[in-house]
Amino acid sequence: MNLNLTGKVAVVTGASKGIGAEIAKALAEEGVSVIINYDSDSISAEKVVDSIKWYGGNAVAVKANVASSSEVQEMFAVANKTFGKVDIVVNNAGVFKFAPVQEVTEEEFHREFNINVLGPILTTQAALKYFPPTGGSIINIGSIGSQFPTANSCVYSATKGALDTLSKVLAIELASRKIRVNTVAPGATETEGLLAMGAKGVEIKAQLIAATPLGRMGQTTDIASVVTFLASDAAGWITGERIKVTGGA
Repeated sequence: MNLNLTGKVAVVTGASKGIGAEIAKALAEEGVSVIINYDSDSISAEKVVDSIKWYGGNAVAVKANVASSSEVQEMFAVANKTFGKVDIVVNNAGVFKFAPVQEVTEEEFHREFNINVLGPILTTQAALKYFPPTGGSIINIGSIGSQFPTANSCVYSATKGALDTLSKVLAIELASRKIRVNTVAPGATETEGLLAMGAKGVEIKAQLIAATPLGRMGQTTDIASVVTFLASDAAGWITGERIKVTGGA
C-alpha cells in the first residue's frame, strides 16, 4: 500500500517518549517532516530528533505547553517557518492521575482537562492557519478508558470521553476544508511509565495480558502504524471514526 506521505509535515504533541515518540518516528520513516513537541523533557525530545535524523529524516523539537494558547500558536508558527505548512496534527499529549473520586481535587481536574481536552482544541485552532487547500488529517489519541472505564479514573476517563466527542464534532465542522479528524483509542500499551513501576508494573502487566484476547501487551509500534495509516491518503474516506487498537479487549 502506498501511503503517499512523502513531503507532508506533521506536528506531534507529547512526542518526547512513549506512543508520541513512536508515532513521530513512524511518520518520519514515511517521508514526513515532524515537529517533536514536548513540555519539560528536552533531552528525550532531542533524542527522538536525533534518531529521526540518523536515517535521513527531518525533525525539530519545539517546547510548548499545549494548554497555553500563546505557546501553541508559537509552535505552529515555528512549524510553518521551518517546513512551510502543516498537513498532519497528532494530539498525543496527555496526563492522568488515578484516584478515588473523594480524592479528586479542583487542581487535578483542571490539569487533566486543560491538557487532554483544551490542548487538542488549541492545537486545532492554531493548525487551521497552516493547512493547505488540499486539507489534511487530525488524529486524536484517546483511550479504551472512554468506553470501558475502570475505578479511580473518573477524571481521566471523562477527558477521553470528551475527546471522542470533540473528534466527531470537528470531523463534521472541518469536512468542508477537507480536513479529516479521527480518534485512535489504545488499549493496554507497554510504555516507559509502566516499566518504571517495577514489581507493581509487572503485576499490572500480567493482569492486562490476561484480559487481552490476543494475549500480549500492545506496543507503541502497534499504535503508530494505525496513526500513520490515518494520516495518509489511504485513509482518505475515513473521518469522524474512533478506532480501537486494543488486541481485542
